[in-house]
Amino acid sequence: MSIRELAKELYRATKRVEELERRLLEVSLTPKERESLEAQLKEVRAERDRLREMLDKAKA
Repeated sequence: MSIRELAKELYRATKRVEELERRLLEVSLTPKERESLEAQLKEVRAERDRLREMLDKAKA
């Protein structure tokens, strides 16, 4: 994957993390919804971190 593609994917993952974090701040979430969002957030954060590492290595 090229550096440009990695950067685009990293940007998308970062935006998804921000979206999920905002949704978690909603007061009206049921415990089941909150649990689901937290699981999604954990996965997306891991993907974001993996992409960031790949981009850093590609730039080096």
